[in-house]
Amino acid sequence: MKGTNLGEFEELVLLTIAALVQDAYSVAICDELEKHTGRVSKLGVVHAVLNRLEEKGLVKSRLGEATSARGGKRKRYYEVTQAGKIGLMRSKEVRDGLWKIIPGFNIEPA
Repeated sequence: MKGTNLGEFEELVLLTIAALVQDAYSVAICDELEKHTGRVSKLGVVHAVLNRLEEKGLVKSRLGEATSARGGKRKRYYEVTQAGKIGLMRSKEVRDGLWKIIPGFNIEPA
């Protein structure tokens, strides 16, 4: 397994896969990312991140059934592995720890 440090976009993709549960395929991931972040993500960029996450062992994929609606093509579905869950938890712990050390920082609008 390659390094497990998560970049910001990798973390967002992993969180999105976890949220989509059984319906996490590339187009759905792009749509969900845009819906929740306001960022338009190109499919090619998401594919590159999915490949990298799979190489790191943070996600695994499986092919769905071929459908006539997709011209006989099969969707590739992704799920977060145990290593991916651990990576997400570590990332959250680091962020939470950093938020806690900001002295007197008020995130509420004035």
